[in-house]
Order: sequence, then C-alpha cells, then structure tokens
Amino acid sequence: MKKRLFVTGLTGFVGRHIQSRLSAPDSVWDLLPVASGYDLSLPHSLEGLWPEMPDAVIHLAGQTFVPEAFRDPARTLQINLLGTLNLLQALKARGFNGTFLYVSSGDVYGQVSETALPIDENQPPCPRNPYAVSKLSAEFLCQQWGMTEGWPVIVARPFNHIGTGQKDSFVIASAARQMARIKQGLQAPRLEVGDIDVTRDFLDVSDVVAAYLAMLQSGSPGQIYNVCSGQEQSIRSLIEQLADLAQVNIELIQDPARLRRAEQRRVCGSHARLQHATGWTPAITTQQSLRAILSDWESRVQDE
Repeated sequence: MKKRLFVTGLTGFVGRHIQSRLSAPDSVWDLLPVASGYDLSLPHSLEGLWPEMPDAVIHLAGQTFVPEAFRDPARTLQINLLGTLNLLQALKARGFNGTFLYVSSGDVYGQVSETALPIDENQPPCPRNPYAVSKLSAEFLCQQWGMTEGWPVIVARPFNHIGTGQKDSFVIASAARQMARIKQGLQAPRLEVGDIDVTRDFLDVSDVVAAYLAMLQSGSPGQIYNVCSGQEQSIRSLIEQLADLAQVNIELIQDPARLRRAEQRRVCGSHARLQHATGWTPAITTQQSLRAILSDWESRVQDE
C-alpha cells in the first residue's frame, strides 16, 4: 500500500518535478491533492487542508530569490519562517506525527574559506543575506518541533540546482533562454551576464528530487543533509558548454545590472553524509542537464 505524501510548493520548479516523479507507476508515495487557495502566511487558509492525514510532508514552499529577500526582508521572513510555523501548527492541530522534511538551503553556510571546501554539515552556518537567515531560522524551528512533538524531522540543505522549467531569473536558465533566442534569430549573438568566473556546486533537479525521497525512506530523524553534486564548476564553463550544444558563437557582455557582489568565489559541497545514510548519489551528468534545459527553452521561446 502506498504511503501518503503532502508537498508544499508543488507549483514551483522542484515541486513540478516531484509531481512528475511520483506519477510513475513504481512510486511508493501517493501524492495528496492540494486544495487551491491555501497560503502559508494565512493560518486560517490551512484549516481543513488534509482530508487524509499524510504519512510524510516535504516543505518546499518559500521565497527563494536572494535579491528579493534584500528588497523585502520582512516578507521573506513572513513566508519562510512564520509560514513554516503556521504549517507546523496546522499539522499538529490535525494530529500529524509523520516524517517532516524541511527543505532549507546550502546558502545558510555563508562565506566559507576555500581551505574548508568541500563544505560538510559540520561547517558552522553563517548566513549573509535575509533569505539564508530565514531558512536557518526555520531549520531551528523545525528541529525544535521535532524534539518537542516527537516527530521525525529531517533537514535538507540543497546547493544550486538546475533543470527544465526553472525561471530565467537564475543564471543557467537565463543563459539557455538567451541561447535559444540567438539560435532562432530573435536576438543578437551576445549574452548579457553577471560575474561568471565564480564556481558553484550544481545538481540536476531530478537528482535533488531523488535525494528528498531517499531522505524520507532512509534519513535519520534530527539529521541535516547536504544535497549537492560534490563538484565545483564555473558558471563560465557551463555557459560555454551550452553554446557548444546550441551550436552558436556568442560574445559575452558583462551587464552591471546582473552583477551581484559574489563574496564567495568558490562553492563545493560534500554529500558524503547523505550517501552513507541512504545510498543516494547523483545520476545525471552536467551534459545531460544542459541538453535538457536547452531543448526546453527552445520550445518555450517558440511559444513566447
């Protein structure tokens, strides 16, 4: 018999990939339908949300865009911290006692010395933006809830992820969209970029989803797990790979509006704890990811 899973943020980038994954016949999870119109920042909208009690919850929903968090930190805390509290209280009121997976962010580590790479879960968090503060605060809240209520609570700290369906406010999606437009003659062969000589730890969204499901199956309550590839890649190298796949020659133009002060030049995480606990390892290569992203944008640009 399948177990019931409730996921917040199903309409977002990762949420849509979870829906797709759980629609497979071999899935052990039955995704509970979500009533339209609930809002985590409005507690009364959560009443009656679960006709059936879930066996597990993945809390994905949140304000995830760092520039927006700087622009409106109060709203970011309202959604990411108080929204999480509202969800926990609503679940408690309904009698929930299943596994609760909170999706935090690798951004909570903040600036990490290059001598401390790859980043593991023993690295003390040092958030450097309101988004990361909101995620770390919600981590503590969820862990406290697990201790007080006796729920199995697990925290995921995903690093950068890429894949089909991502908004073009994110760097690789933006580059792929522009490549698709260049290839179709919709814009000149120039790519507007920010600081692309930093490295980041990129993971395909399908591998991210697989990691979350592995944590529900085999993760240890109270534990924190990095979700990352374990490899650092420069943004420039990914853009060059995209250009090769698209078979376009491009000129890279630095756009001051896209420049964010990147205090962290290099990022690389360790997923050793997650692998040891669950057996999870990344399955999708960067080339496979980029090819799928480019193909996705080619069809999306045609429909614009």
